[in-house]
Amino acid sequence: MSTSASPAAMLLRRLRRLSWGSTAVQLFILTVVTFGLLAPLACHRLLHSYFYLRHWHLNQMSQDYLQQSLKEGEAALHYFEELPSANGSVPIVWQATPRPWLVITIVTVDRQPGFHYVLQVVSQFHRLLQQCGPQCEGHQLFLCNVERSVSHVDAKLLSKYVPVANRYEGTEDDYGDDPSTNSFEKEKQDYVYCLESSLQTYNPDYVLMVEDDAIPEEQIFPVLEHLLRARFSESHLRDALYLKLYHPERLQHYINPEPMRILEWIGVGMVLGPILTWIYMRFASRPGFSWPVLLFFSLYSMGLVELVGRHYFLELRRLSPSLYSVVPASQCCTPAMLFPAPAARRTLTYLSQVYCHQGFGKDMALYSLLRAKGERAYVVEPNLVKHIGLFSSLRYNFHPSLL
Repeated sequence: MSTSASPAAMLLRRLRRLSWGSTAVQLFILTVVTFGLLAPLACHRLLHSYFYLRHWHLNQMSQDYLQQSLKEGEAALHYFEELPSANGSVPIVWQATPRPWLVITIVTVDRQPGFHYVLQVVSQFHRLLQQCGPQCEGHQLFLCNVERSVSHVDAKLLSKYVPVANRYEGTEDDYGDDPSTNSFEKEKQDYVYCLESSLQTYNPDYVLMVEDDAIPEEQIFPVLEHLLRARFSESHLRDALYLKLYHPERLQHYINPEPMRILEWIGVGMVLGPILTWIYMRFASRPGFSWPVLLFFSLYSMGLVELVGRHYFLELRRLSPSLYSVVPASQCCTPAMLFPAPAARRTLTYLSQVYCHQGFGKDMALYSLLRAKGERAYVVEPNLVKHIGLFSSLRYNFHPSLL
């Protein structure tokens, strides 16, 4: 009388049938080697990767970064010391048209001495404007100094070359006497002042508000030209309140609360999955087509891109201005914000109606206004500026770190 085999015996029999040449074993080995060996070895120094070994590298990388920033600050200082003074009238201001198309307003306070952040930012903008040439004749640099004291030496140096608005020049210093005006509210009021000054002084089509520790990327002007003249002619983008040019790299992973990224992540699997499947079937000499193998490589590629870091794959979009993406904005951070003039005027009105405090800075205030006022805002990917400042203007950093 025959008896049926036990489940354990059946599982053992199936495992014995597996060989090194079986698809399941090969894909399992590929997974182990990729995620357990190759990717960790290749990515353990990538700051924004899940494989980054923070305890091994972060302190040294932060110190190296600070030393390099000090050197670049000194280089920026020498750059302006050697530049012929124009008493604020140019060589670094373009005035080919009486009414600029784009005003680049750099909001500055006196930060950590020695790093010369604002000099680094303005010197990079100057260099890029020179490279851009006649295409950027409608661009105007404008410095907005919101430092309360008279100790902002870098702003004084830049006043020889760039038009400067000084918020507290000739005013009484009563900030300390008003306990209701905290540093977050003051930062918002400074931002409002600089945005309003840009509009009143130049009446441009667009205002680019840049914080003094946000250095422009090499492609910023060609990309802005493409976005504003081509992409923003589309109806769903035309009336946006603002366009963010920066989002922190640490927040750019797919596993985040932005639903648009989930769709992009699935798209990565749909594109790379079939490609990797075709490569595997060809080199493994497998006949026909296999849906399970396709599903495996789709998930494999999605996992690899997420763990290595979406930020690094976004860099491929820098190959052409048309490859940059524009997606709905999230709340964090305002190193570089582009406002169309009508939207900038609406923003001034909106910000005058909110009060900022710890936990509710100007970035959160701007984001909260989108839903409250029925507005839309977007962020461009990859970033068009680099955030170089490790020293906050709102709080003192005892141990500045890259993360």
